[in-house]
Amino acid sequence: MNPPSGELELTGRITTASNATFVGTLGEVEVVYKPIEGERPLWDFPGVVLAHREVAAYAVSEALGWAVVPLTWLGEGPFGEGMLQLWQDVDPAVEAVDLVPSDELPDAGWRRVFEGRDDDDRRVSLIHEDSAALRRMAVFDVIVNNADRKGGHVLAMSGGHRYGVDHGITFHVEPKLRTVLWGWIGEPLADDELAAVAALRAELGGALGASLEPLLGPEELAALDARCARLLAEAVFPSPAGDMPPIPYPLF
Repeated sequence: MNPPSGELELTGRITTASNATFVGTLGEVEVVYKPIEGERPLWDFPGVVLAHREVAAYAVSEALGWAVVPLTWLGEGPFGEGMLQLWQDVDPAVEAVDLVPSDELPDAGWRRVFEGRDDDDRRVSLIHEDSAALRRMAVFDVIVNNADRKGGHVLAMSGGHRYGVDHGITFHVEPKLRTVLWGWIGEPLADDELAAVAALRAELGGALGASLEPLLGPEELAALDARCARLLAEAVFPSPAGDMPPIPYPLF
């Protein structure tokens, strides 16, 4: 799918976002707009352009063939160049990630990530769907080294598809994976998941790699390839690594 054309007209701002994030329209199409000028510097991602990582994450998603990330591209808006992404209307009746009382866990179809206590000292558990769509998102997050997979960054769509959004802090050369999707640690990857990772790695030496070169540094591209190689060699969902907490805060 090609990006829509036209002049971006802003219709609102998402005030809960940590960086400047707007909603607007390109013709009849609703989009999210994150201008580069509105990005805040991050101590652990110094000197990076978050919009470039958002576009790189979309390119990886497309190479995998899983449509984890909605159509994302670089374009112009009222505040200069930035990331543009197709807006997605979620299914309000569905939650792919949830926080529930520990004595009310679903019988089947869910994975528990951890148990803790809420502000009233009640035992609660973080859970997520045990679905093929979410498994693929978890694999994708390992590949791009996603440092911020909050529950609110998982969009539950009607019909079972799950989109992931907010991929500005990805592709670090050091282990940075922070996610709520830890429910499959140590379990084997499926044959189709391994095949998609192998195809992605092969494309890094061709058109995909060329498209990522303007967006990521050489060390980041090498680290991306190394993460793919490790997944293929170990063929299991990895455990947390690195010095950072493996769960993002806040969770949603």
